[in-house]
Amino acid sequence: MTHTYQITGMTCGSCEAKVKSALLSINNVTSAEVSKEDNSAIITMEKHVSLPDLQSALDDKYQISAIKQNDSIEETKSWFETYKPVLLIFGYIFLATALIELTTGKVDLARWMRHFMAGFFLTFSFFKMLNLKGFKDSYLMYDIIARKIPSWGYVYAFTELLLGIAFLINFNPIITNSVTLVVMSISIIGVLKTVLDKKTIKCACLGDVFNLPMSTVTIIEDGLMIVMSLGMLVMAMS
Repeated sequence: MTHTYQITGMTCGSCEAKVKSALLSINNVTSAEVSKEDNSAIITMEKHVSLPDLQSALDDKYQISAIKQNDSIEETKSWFETYKPVLLIFGYIFLATALIELTTGKVDLARWMRHFMAGFFLTFSFFKMLNLKGFKDSYLMYDIIARKIPSWGYVYAFTELLLGIAFLINFNPIITNSVTLVVMSISIIGVLKTVLDKKTIKCACLGDVFNLPMSTVTIIEDGLMIVMSLGMLVMAMS
């Protein structure tokens, strides 16, 4: 369940970060989006957390209250509206890489996959770079490594960037695809666990820019990268 609350007392980015951290420390709270500009907090919970319990987690400087028209009714969107950003990204990458193959006069599956992977990693790393800390905070909510080593979120974002460059310049296909296979296989474990446990957690795949929920779409994204990297690895070794 997701509810929207009003929070007063926030005056700077540091206040915003403190409130978010405090809310995330509460049992049954799975995600929290805090905005000092709107004086609001959008909180997702596994089980309902009472207003007094939310308030007790905050410093006296901050006061939280319910926004009646939004507190009991969660805004619903259609499947397409929810995942429109990621669908558009995949569509643009597919179109661009397909056109590259068509202009060469001969379609090469391995080259198309390499360009597609380059576009995927460069695009997704770009969104993470826009707010590295925001991505790191969201990623540690479900990734098995980030939970133990929070700084892994930073490393992962730069790993995606380097993989995008490696695919683009065709750097040592065996090394590049092996690293991709390992990194994406580890990443999908936390995603699978979250989806199978039916937890409502914000997906960190596009950084802190789009508010996308973790779902089977995320599994498909990671799974596609695993299958493509495995296929390209087999091609490179044969």
